[in-house]
Amino acid sequence: MKDLNNYEFQQALAADENAQIIDVRTDEEVAEGMIGNALHLDIHKPQEFMDGVNKLDKEGNYYVYCRAGSRSSQACQIMEQMGFKNTYNLQTGFSQWDGEVTHKA
Repeated sequence: MKDLNNYEFQQALAADENAQIIDVRTDEEVAEGMIGNALHLDIHKPQEFMDGVNKLDKEGNYYVYCRAGSRSSQACQIMEQMGFKNTYNLQTGFSQWDGEVTHKA
């Protein structure tokens, strides 16, 4: 896992054609908006989170975020234990995100 600040996270996403963004926040938090094209896997729903992660390619590049950075750090650690090679944690979380935001329909 590599911790990235807001700027580094945005730069990495822009440069990485294979980036997959994962939002590990709750449904209520996601209703406030999310980073575009993010896959929502709520870490507070362990079975749903694990089922979703198990469907992913362990060789991919995963950019993970939550509200403040701790749940996404935990998610990255779990993914690494499962054999994922490239996980990136948004250290400051969505609460400090100043990039583009989308809303679920």
